[in-house]
Amino acid sequence: MSSKKIKTPESRKKIILNLLNDEDSISVLEIVDKCKVSEATIRRDLTELEEKGLLIRTHGGAVKNNTTENLFTFSSKMNQNMENKEYICKIASRFINNNDIIFIDCGSTISFLSKYISKKELTVITNSLPVVSELINFENIKLIVIGGEVLNERKAVYGPSAERSISHYHANKAFIGSDGISLDRGLSSYDENESLITLKMAENANEVFLLCDSTKIEKDSFVNFAPVSIIDYVITDKNLDAKLISKYKRNHVNIINA
Repeated sequence: MSSKKIKTPESRKKIILNLLNDEDSISVLEIVDKCKVSEATIRRDLTELEEKGLLIRTHGGAVKNNTTENLFTFSSKMNQNMENKEYICKIASRFINNNDIIFIDCGSTISFLSKYISKKELTVITNSLPVVSELINFENIKLIVIGGEVLNERKAVYGPSAERSISHYHANKAFIGSDGISLDRGLSSYDENESLITLKMAENANEVFLLCDSTKIEKDSFVNFAPVSIIDYVITDKNLDAKLISKYKRNHVNIINA
């Protein structure tokens, strides 16, 4: 086992969540052994993760929260709120015009967008393998696949090579996802690799559309990676509370749900 100290809180928390993905419960001593830091440091990490609803603290460690069961694989996330995801992507497709150049990131919600744009003349730049699979046979779509490391469980391409690759392109529009958005803390993700790709796409597009279901709005996830100001539109489902819609509009965030 490596004796290297895991210094950053983000890295330690990712290790904790990965351990909980493999086991129903973990002890503080197990995490200390893995991260090579003090028990007090690990207890602080566990407290912060519990506050975000990602695990449940126990006397000697932590147990899996139901929330964590669906953090890690693309397939499990695909099966959540499918009807709302389809609805969101149908709305989003109205903002895509012939001859647009668009980024599509690897979020499970955004993967449904492919079926609504396949008849348009487009250039699509993506790191999502399901999007590639859906669009590869359409001659009217020029498909550019971001190069980098393929992560099987996420069905997507990540890493420094992917980030550099995105920087070589500029798009009219970026269609991105996140695991949480709040006015105070911005966009957040369960996965740091995903968030870096999402941020690069947003930075290299004229307009940015965040596609997320209403359960993620005013929720804070694991890694905060961008301010709300980076997006131009939030496209969500009909279940978003009217008070939240008004709150976002007062803060100059365009919410579209119909």
